Amino acid sequence: MLSRINWRFVFKIFTWTICLGGLIVLMSFIGVKKKSISCKDVVILIPGADNFIEREEIDAILKQSQGVLIGRDLEQVNLEEIEKKIKANPYIAYATVYADMDGIIHIRIDQRQPILRVINAGDQDFYIDKNGLKMPVSPNFTANVLVANGKILEHFSGKVDTLITKLAADLYKTALYISQDTLWNSQIEQAFVNEKTDIELIPRVGNQRIILGNADSLEIKMRNLRAFYKKAMPKVGWDAYKTINIKYINQVVCEKNKIDSLSGKVINTSKSDSAVKTSTVIDPLVKEPMMEEIAKESTVGIVEKKADVSQKDNKDKKNSQSNTRKNN
Repeated sequence: MLSRINWRFVFKIFTWTICLGGLIVLMSFIGVKKKSISCKDVVILIPGADNFIEREEIDAILKQSQGVLIGRDLEQVNLEEIEKKIKANPYIAYATVYADMDGIIHIRIDQRQPILRVINAGDQDFYIDKNGLKMPVSPNFTANVLVANGKILEHFSGKVDTLITKLAADLYKTALYISQDTLWNSQIEQAFVNEKTDIELIPRVGNQRIILGNADSLEIKMRNLRAFYKKAMPKVGWDAYKTINIKYINQVVCEKNKIDSLSGKVINTSKSDSAVKTSTVIDPLVKEPMMEEIAKESTVGIVEKKADVSQKDNKDKKNSQSNTRKNN
């Protein structure tokens, strides 16, 4: 009879019973101990370089929610309510509140981390954080992040909210990619949405505009741009091109700046100009090294077109050739 008893199962039941009993005793001890402990201090930890939220603001939330904490019994302090009130702040992503047996209430706060500041077509101003959520700007602190403006129709209600439009999602993806890349985070200072709803990237160095289009195949597009920067720019200079079009993943198309024949300086160049010309040129000087570099990193074709020639010039050229043949 005894040989049929599953002693291993009996031992497990006995172990779990002992553990459960010990836990109940421990919780009872903590409950009794808590009744005799008063709050001695409140320790607030806000890591990170951003300062959207200050210690004084947290103190105000605590006072409004629970009144004066120091000197009160811990059992009279609603820690869950404190945590809920803190999380309601639009600049706070996460908050943890707990009390130890020494009578100290610990509060750890993680602020939202913006990666993009948006000024939409209606002049509403807001941030998009690293999780893709809209958040308000702060009167006390300005984050050093990419700025996007232009034909952006994403509306902001004033509260933390998700993105609605695909364009806003593309801007978010682009800003997130740029923020995670050392080169582009240093080089790209602005994103502009033109009348065609193409995203244009404005660099810190150089007068050209980088026509990205949308965030589809973003990594390939930016890899092509990196190859262009590596091989082309050192040869032609940072002001040689007005636009660099990378919106199509299998080609890089550029528009040259106009050069004053007398002074040799660039003319008619403006970063804020939203007009984009599609007939563009890549110099033969940089075509070969660009092809070599891009071939290593991606499959990209180089579009080489002659500069725009007016219809009148074309007609004059044809007439000249015709007259030459007649004379001969």
